[in-house]
Amino acid sequence: MSSPPVDPRPLIGEPLPLDLMNTRWLDDDGSYDLLEMPGGLTVWLASAGLPGTVPDSRETLDALVATRAALYAVNRPDHTDPAHARELLNAILGHGRIRRLLGPDGPRSVVETDTPAWLAAWQAAEHFLRLLEENPSRLRKCANPDCVLRFYDISKAGARRWCSMATCGNRAKYRTHAARRQGRQRPAL
Repeated sequence: MSSPPVDPRPLIGEPLPLDLMNTRWLDDDGSYDLLEMPGGLTVWLASAGLPGTVPDSRETLDALVATRAALYAVNRPDHTDPAHARELLNAILGHGRIRRLLGPDGPRSVVETDTPAWLAAWQAAEHFLRLLEENPSRLRKCANPDCVLRFYDISKAGARRWCSMATCGNRAKYRTHAARRQGRQRPAL
């Protein structure tokens, strides 16, 4: 039995729409796109808990890339065209629906999509709407201006600022500390 592929992203485990957005990231060596890497779709499906439920196909990849672009458009703080961003996300949502049924054990909901390849993409878009309904102020971009990662702040105080204290948070602390030290040093006479 083979072990699951290793997910190289610096931030995983966020809600599905943010996890999809976080398939693009930057680090000191450059920019990365997991969905463009060989085997990246397989890695993301496994990391998101979706292997076997969604086909690992070109159609799935295209649907996810389109959904990621729509999510980025809706999440831009400087939207120049918010109506267009909503149209993009609504087009993704148009590929599926939740069907209510009465089963032998009572009511149930079934997600139906145009094709199985749209399931993950549609679920990410639909889950984004639930996050907006729940608490949109908790949807955040990392406070590091050089970081593109997104997270859903589940901290009690709702004060999380960084994608990770181990990376972006520590870098900010270091910069603040270095600036303070430099301010305390007196010029040589």
